[in-house]
Amino acid sequence: MLYLKPFKQASNATMPQTIPLLFRERVKEIPEVTLQVVKNEIGKFDHLSYELVYRRMLDLACVLRKMGVRRGDRIGLIADNRREWLVTDLAILALGACDVPRGCDSMGVEIRFILSFAECKIAFFENQRQLEKVLEKVEEVPLLKDAIVFDSPDDETIAKAAAVGISVHKFIELEDKGKQSSYGERGAVEVDMNETKSDEVATIIFTSGTTGTPKGVMLTHENYIAQCEVIKKVFPDARQGELWMSVLPVWHSFERAFQYFFMVLKSGCVYSKPVVSLMLSDMEATHPNWMCGVPRLWESIAQRFYRDLRKEGGLHYALFSISISIGKSFSWARDRVFGLICRYKKTIRIFDTLYAIIPFVLLYIPYKLCDFLVYRNIRSRLGGKMNGAISGGGSLQPSTDAFYHAIGFKLLEGYGLTETAPVLSMRYSKKPRSGCVGQVFPSVQVKIVDYAEGKPITGIPLPPGKKGLVMAKGRQIMKGYYKRPDLTEAVIDKDGWFNTGDIGVLTYDNELKITGRAKDTIVLLGGENIEPEVIENAICSSKYIETAVVLGQDQKYIAALCVPDKDAVSAYAEENRIIYENYDALLESSEIQSLIRDEIDTRICAKEGFRTCERVFKFVLLPNSFTVGEELNAKQVKLRAKIEKKYAHQIKKLFD
Repeated sequence: MLYLKPFKQASNATMPQTIPLLFRERVKEIPEVTLQVVKNEIGKFDHLSYELVYRRMLDLACVLRKMGVRRGDRIGLIADNRREWLVTDLAILALGACDVPRGCDSMGVEIRFILSFAECKIAFFENQRQLEKVLEKVEEVPLLKDAIVFDSPDDETIAKAAAVGISVHKFIELEDKGKQSSYGERGAVEVDMNETKSDEVATIIFTSGTTGTPKGVMLTHENYIAQCEVIKKVFPDARQGELWMSVLPVWHSFERAFQYFFMVLKSGCVYSKPVVSLMLSDMEATHPNWMCGVPRLWESIAQRFYRDLRKEGGLHYALFSISISIGKSFSWARDRVFGLICRYKKTIRIFDTLYAIIPFVLLYIPYKLCDFLVYRNIRSRLGGKMNGAISGGGSLQPSTDAFYHAIGFKLLEGYGLTETAPVLSMRYSKKPRSGCVGQVFPSVQVKIVDYAEGKPITGIPLPPGKKGLVMAKGRQIMKGYYKRPDLTEAVIDKDGWFNTGDIGVLTYDNELKITGRAKDTIVLLGGENIEPEVIENAICSSKYIETAVVLGQDQKYIAALCVPDKDAVSAYAEENRIIYENYDALLESSEIQSLIRDEIDTRICAKEGFRTCERVFKFVLLPNSFTVGEELNAKQVKLRAKIEKKYAHQIKKLFD
């Protein structure tokens, strides 16, 4: 059988088998190393050690124990990434309970459903607004009795909650109570830690609800520990005491897993926000070494560099543009000389080397000069000490990947799902290859199989170069969907193979490339199968297009909703002296319509490898960017069902 081979290095089988025990072991080994870097009230950063965070975790666990939290209880945790989140998470797990997290961007109906469905009697909330979402229709959460709020709410909200039977506690007051815990009370918590089994549920993460009712993914301690055992082999460059910047929603599985990976790597975490200007400022102040981000974030950072230098104009922008072109050309040649390209059919490496050796030699000195004049200045704006970063939660556009590759910044694309806790594969930091999502983690097996309508036809693995459905099996696969064994059986077969729902292909170097979603596949009236994500990525490689959604199920042709890049389009209008009354009118102008038409047609054409049926026949321009909670989920992945409903009128016109 042909499985996608994982990394060859052995795992750390001696690691503690639960997350709290892993944390305690690290505290004993490196008590004074920084675990959390937090901005205080005056805007300065405080460094909190492993030992201090562990003490706070024990104190909070003592308080929760007094409040009646016991093994198997489910505790709501409605908050974004902040220092209190990790302390709370670890305190809940230390008692053998599990948390049910969600982000602040969630709607009230989602939060109430989750807390009720998971039968949460106690829940943590980031601020008063999140608690108010519950109080709007408190009858939908009849079991909730205690609400703990990180940012202290006002007296009116506390009274309102009390009137409906919910006691509100200020987190800061619970921390103060925890400090008064006795030696025996702390010892009782550590006994609970010792008794927790690896197969106990650590968290129930509800899916973002792209379609239908959110499903609660049950992830165990073992699901995370299986990855923790091998993470050092995946990141051999990581060093003790380094800092990771945290900007993504920590309730989601991707960022959540890395919170635990920090501990394995004996690293710390800097908390910031996914706002480019704020994040770059925090990077400059804290000098992180690594970070995780979604593709949209990396695109925004790259666009920020382009936009800033375009404003400077003149020699600066010309030098930048030329340098990026040289960097991309040199990177292309270097990858082929050193065998760092994906192979989807059998080739002889020496031919790639011979083909690229001349441009590699000719561009070497210009590249080094550009590095001295341009690239290192760009990298310095990312904190100056960044060793690399991970992009996950969606497909990284080739143009964005090429930009970071050109400037010598190591951007490693990863792949996984909430149900796989989440990392299934990642580019190896020592030999990263662009164009794929890397090697499979040593803790899991992956195979590619034939499929129909999103389901495997047979379990027989396909050979390298053949596209099919991605299936995964291993210790990190979820325990199942909470209270939904029927849904669990639909995605995990009798042999333990999980259907990811993604379409991918195996390379001849045992790396994985994701090409689309099985469920998102568009079938035209002519019977042609279309992968919309591939077309969307190609369209969005245009600097004038921010986002695109391809449509056409059961239609004669493909059409698209496009959100233009407002700054780029406005700049184009100014440069070409286009007269317009407002931005909406500009998008309707013949000049901009022609511009976007040309941008799409030059990318979706036979020359670029697209079939005739994949050509975008019609498009419509939307004036406003997609936002989280509307067209995007917390990972900034497009919610296709919501988009089709919201823009039903525009879509209807596309196919009239």
